[in-house]
Amino acid sequence: MDLVVSIFSQVLLALAVPYCLITVALGIRVARRGGGLRAQETVAGTTDASDAPDYHLYVLVPCLNEALVIGATVHRLLSEDDCTVVVIDDDSDDDTAGEARRAAEAIGAGHQLMIHRRRAPDARLGKGKALNAAFPLVVEDAARRGLSSDRVIVGVMDADGRLSKGGARAAMSQFDDERIGAVQLIVRIRNRRKLIAQFQDVEFWMISAIFQFARTFTGTVSLGGNGQLTRLSALQGLEGEPWSQSLTEDLDLGLRLAADGWRITTTTTAYVDQQGVESYRRLLRQRTRWYQGHMSCIRRVPELWSSEKLGQVGLIELTAYLLVPWVIVLPWSVIQQWVLYQLIFGSGHGVFATGLSSTPMWVMYAVLWYVVSFLPNLVIGFVYARRTRAVPWWRALLLGHLMIVWNYIGYAAAWRGLVRILRGRHGWEKTTRTVEDVAVVGNTVTPASTRATTAPDRSRPSAPRRRVVNVWAVVIGGALAAALVRQVLDQPSGRN
Repeated sequence: MDLVVSIFSQVLLALAVPYCLITVALGIRVARRGGGLRAQETVAGTTDASDAPDYHLYVLVPCLNEALVIGATVHRLLSEDDCTVVVIDDDSDDDTAGEARRAAEAIGAGHQLMIHRRRAPDARLGKGKALNAAFPLVVEDAARRGLSSDRVIVGVMDADGRLSKGGARAAMSQFDDERIGAVQLIVRIRNRRKLIAQFQDVEFWMISAIFQFARTFTGTVSLGGNGQLTRLSALQGLEGEPWSQSLTEDLDLGLRLAADGWRITTTTTAYVDQQGVESYRRLLRQRTRWYQGHMSCIRRVPELWSSEKLGQVGLIELTAYLLVPWVIVLPWSVIQQWVLYQLIFGSGHGVFATGLSSTPMWVMYAVLWYVVSFLPNLVIGFVYARRTRAVPWWRALLLGHLMIVWNYIGYAAAWRGLVRILRGRHGWEKTTRTVEDVAVVGNTVTPASTRATTAPDRSRPSAPRRRVVNVWAVVIGGALAAALVRQVLDQPSGRN
């Protein structure tokens, strides 16, 4: 068993560590080009109308019982230039449509709001179907107005999403490159009071963001369900309807666009914030859906490899990304437990059997062991501290170390997703989430309180997602554990 673990760990270490280090370095380089690691947190956008890109934006917002949050979202979106919001009321029981309409009228933008109502039995069938149902409205309205499909951008926002000021304009400027088919905004968690939400912010704002920045070099940034913008002509060029019935319809769309030759990028000058899940049970349910959708997208590999429009570097990157849950997360979730056992209880008492009698030498050994073993977590904490002013540096480092424990949520979600795949269960599980009770008064949005309501769990990564966040966090955790294995197995007292 020791030999098997040693070989597997060495292979994983050889593959994961260089990839992670290179990716982090590239991601930091992109962030610094945009003004620095922390610059994105304070982006303010531009209000100069002469500087506005010559595009028109349609934003699709799927809604089911979102009356408490949709007003603020519509208000924020309609403050952008040349933006039309399409609220998809998926047979809500509350006054979602009414709240959206009142928010638009409060700022004199009622003519920029379109409401598409769906009713049973054609409603509540998943996010992909809701988006596809409203897509013809965008096509028809753009044609009626004589807009070029290359200059029309179709966005997707969750009902609780909030664009940074001038975010749409900053994102649309990326489409000046004719090779760009889609742009995914970096996601920020705004309700960071609880520890569970702070972990999610580390995932999105640090790990996912840095990896998404790095993926701009290959043009394979992952699309997420919130802050997704796609060129209309790219959507129309796909075979069949744009959004599939996958549990991660956003990731699936990104793969299809890549196979069709489009590049997908992001920007350091805008972001979208959303609510984090505040219940571990709901978080596990959410991540299970993400992992199941991610693992199911493995079926896209033959399509990617048969594409003559996708470059070799992008092909390798996407293939590796799709294989991560299968090749790294599931196997390592088992082997890591053996590694930890050997560290503590292995022959010669594991990592503590140094054979050193001198206190200074033992201290040096302990420091070296700590730096080598926890280097990925130190990097996570340090970069997160550099990305945000929301937490002090010591707390950022603490959160980075605790990501080792946080990874177990990903392990459990991956196995639950696999079981659902084997059992043929592909339904969209609803959850109870915390939503903000906000009021739109005049031209302002005033938060009032928060409470829980039953709605589809649509807040998610990039990813980094999104799936990219938890997936590559596990890669880092795996690299850490592999380094620990090497320490154990290389000790003479621990060998048979």
